[in-house]
Amino acid sequence: MFRTLLAMLMVIASFAVPTSFAEQAETADPQREMVQLAGPEYWREVKSGESGFTVATGAEAGQLINVDGQRWREVRNQWISPLGLIFMGASAASLLLFYLWAGRIKLTNERTGKKVHRWSPFERAMHWFTAINFLILGLSGVVLLYGRHFIKPVAPEALWGSIIYAAKLSHNYLGPLFVLGLLCMLVKWFKNNMINKVDIDWFKQGGGILPNGKHPDAGFCNGGEKIWFWLLATVGVVVCITGLVMDFPIFGQTRADMQIANVIHGIASLGLLAAAFGHIYIGTAGTEGAFEGMATGYVDEAWAKQHHKLWLEEVQNQPAQEGKQPSTDEQKV
Repeated sequence: MFRTLLAMLMVIASFAVPTSFAEQAETADPQREMVQLAGPEYWREVKSGESGFTVATGAEAGQLINVDGQRWREVRNQWISPLGLIFMGASAASLLLFYLWAGRIKLTNERTGKKVHRWSPFERAMHWFTAINFLILGLSGVVLLYGRHFIKPVAPEALWGSIIYAAKLSHNYLGPLFVLGLLCMLVKWFKNNMINKVDIDWFKQGGGILPNGKHPDAGFCNGGEKIWFWLLATVGVVVCITGLVMDFPIFGQTRADMQIANVIHGIASLGLLAAAFGHIYIGTAGTEGAFEGMATGYVDEAWAKQHHKLWLEEVQNQPAQEGKQPSTDEQKV
């Protein structure tokens, strides 16, 4: 009788529980169960990013979901990334078209062989230190932003991992060094970059690249160099500040602060990089004799007379004012 009763109970149980616990777990809806447990209003507040749903302490610790993160991702991927590519592409294309149209800006007169001292060893070291850091930061930043579109599809997985990791490390650790170099440059050359009437005339004459062939006078820095200086002093400083905010997240920055800094950093750095193409072009392939000054510290007298006539006159008048004679053995002013 006991065995018969047990068998009857098992049959009844099979009808009462048609599915196993495993099957019930597979068909269960966790989100629905949570809504039923806490109520729809509770989970609506959690999804909207409301805080106060955890017992953890600290900044933003009570916020389970950061809804602003999705907005930041959309702005970065749908606006900053494509627009930055357009700006840099337009800058490079414009320089190429200009080169095809005007060619290299050559010296109108033959070189004299006399050298004029333009940059001290400290100034050249400071410039190259900052410039090299800028180029590495620019390249690593481009890899971080666009590498997954252009490098990852064609590179082996191990190689791609090494490239993106190197880009991240170099960008994070060289950023503060670039900040120091940029600040030194701004302080050192601030007095040479105040815009005056001479620069206004320089802009009116197109900086000497107009078809009339007339090259405007300029002091130690011409109008174009001063514009680049003030881009560094404004946009460059914004890049540095926002970069430091992201590089050192130990001063109470919230996730919203980091996202805003990232958006501003991306816009400013891509714009500055696009403008840097012009500075690099003019200082190398675009102008004959320009690179020699930052490479050796000296420029030919013919180059100085053509591009910085007012500065050359000041230099040539200095020995007479100080009772000195210019060196003749090295033929340097």
